[in-house]
Amino acid sequence: MNITKTPDTATPDTATPASVERVQADYRTVKRLGHWTTARHIEVRAHRGGVVLDLRSPQITEGDIEIRLDLDHAWVKVLVDDDTDIDSWDLRFIRRGRVKDWTGENGSGRRVRLVGEIRSAEVRVHRGGVATLSALFSLEFIDEARKARKEGGTPSIPDPGYKG
Repeated sequence: MNITKTPDTATPDTATPASVERVQADYRTVKRLGHWTTARHIEVRAHRGGVVLDLRSPQITEGDIEIRLDLDHAWVKVLVDDDTDIDSWDLRFIRRGRVKDWTGENGSGRRVRLVGEIRSAEVRVHRGGVATLSALFSLEFIDEARKARKEGGTPSIPDPGYKG
């Protein structure tokens, strides 16, 4: 991927470095939950590890989200809203690999494009309530809940779109 500094356009090939979020997980699990980014272009590189990406935040700018994957014996769990459209047409599978989406139903909401290459790996899509449960049962949620209680606020990890 060619990354150049062009503030006028933000396409995948000419995106500014600030608008591309990079996540790397080699032999470990990396979780990005709650309000962790505003970028619509995400690069994930994982080797024998796992990545959890929470894409439910309203702080992510409007438009399609592109996730560029380079996975080798790894997994990526994507947390999205119920009406999200998952597009895996440009995803290349080498050896075993698949995109697991239990509902299998794409909505008419925001579109998430999965591009790149996965080798003996998988992408798991968790929607709606299952995405909320995935975020709740994490050490990151417990840490944020303790911090929010201390400060008198509300944790954002269970539902980043909640405005209570």
